[in-house]
Amino acid sequence: MEINSTRFKHCDVVKVTGRVDSSTAPQLAEELAKITGEGRYKIVLDFTQLDFISSAGLRVLISTLKNCKRYNRGDVLLAGLPANILSVFDLAGFTSIFKIHTDVLSAVGSI
Repeated sequence: MEINSTRFKHCDVVKVTGRVDSSTAPQLAEELAKITGEGRYKIVLDFTQLDFISSAGLRVLISTLKNCKRYNRGDVLLAGLPANILSVFDLAGFTSIFKIHTDVLSAVGSI
């Protein structure tokens, strides 16, 4: 798994490439905690190059979403989900929890 973060004026875009499973989920959690630790709570996750996400990865996303939405501070948006990843989110019931956009530009524009 590879993580690239880009800081913009009003949000952070985190591009995740590869697989998020039980061995790589802590790395993603650490990166997202670093962003929220700096007081930045508007995050767009770019999943265009994501191949796989396990339940450990889903737990990291839910935890980050709760942290960002606490006290109405921000939000976590998902962008560019491949069809197989979108079906995982749909099966888990996460499509109603997360705001999902087709591309990063629309996600950044809506935050």
